[in-house]
Amino acid sequence: MTEHQPKLALGPVLYYWPQEKLLDFYERMSAAPVDIVYLGETVCSKRHAMNTADWLALAGRMSAAGKEVILSTMALLEAESELKTLRRLCENGRFTVEANDMGAVRLLAEKGVAFVLGTGINVYSGRTLRFLAGLGAKRWVMPVELSRTTLAAIQVERPDKVETEVFVYGRLPLAYSARCFTARHHDLPKDDCQYRCLDYPEGLTLSTREGQAFLAINGIQTQSAQTCNLLPELAELRELKVDVLRISPQTEGTETVIEAFTACVRGKRNPLEAARALSAKLPYGACDGYWRGEPGLRQVA
Repeated sequence: MTEHQPKLALGPVLYYWPQEKLLDFYERMSAAPVDIVYLGETVCSKRHAMNTADWLALAGRMSAAGKEVILSTMALLEAESELKTLRRLCENGRFTVEANDMGAVRLLAEKGVAFVLGTGINVYSGRTLRFLAGLGAKRWVMPVELSRTTLAAIQVERPDKVETEVFVYGRLPLAYSARCFTARHHDLPKDDCQYRCLDYPEGLTLSTREGQAFLAINGIQTQSAQTCNLLPELAELRELKVDVLRISPQTEGTETVIEAFTACVRGKRNPLEAARALSAKLPYGACDGYWRGEPGLRQVA
């Protein structure tokens, strides 16, 4: 019996990077050993480094490099212009779309095309997954706050031909708000934010009164300050028949992370040793609490 071999996916960039930085990053990623690449702006439509045409052109280049390309939608839409972008993505006619809100699910279901359920969709049970699979979902990304116990229960009920993806590395996307926290930090209104997110290529870390790094603010998105690292759980992820492992892009060191996961998946490196090497370079440490059914900021393994 052959060991279950999950694919590696590169999630969408969650931060506001200049166009030159984004294009350079994806040029390097086109040669990286990842099977799937998610592209698009998922956090804030005011991030104008790349427009829809730019993302579609980049998708074509990444596809030509042999990657499975998924176009990601925004998680929180508030304006008609954002709805127009959503419709254009859903009607692109070539690439699969990752739906991050139920509006995208409705549009894709109406078109009768298969799609991916992103972390913005709350799939907490097998019943919910079966319902969304009936609308056309071919893959779901487990919400980051769920535990391995919950995943095991959902996997038992998972419909045939629906893939499971788990967020295994990166700052966890926890919540979205209509308010822009980065603008507020600088005493700026959201509509005149002066694109201050450009100053924080990995978000702005928040600490408790006791000085412990707790959260990171990324525009309207709240993330964990710690970096999720589930590499030590690789054997369990395989046992649970997880099909795809998602690595979230970081401003530095993404290639090193991909190389570590690739070597471990191929059996050429010890996952615990590799995880320790990755975690040693993190400014606020790693976390795996949610996976273990404990507070998310804890590191158990």
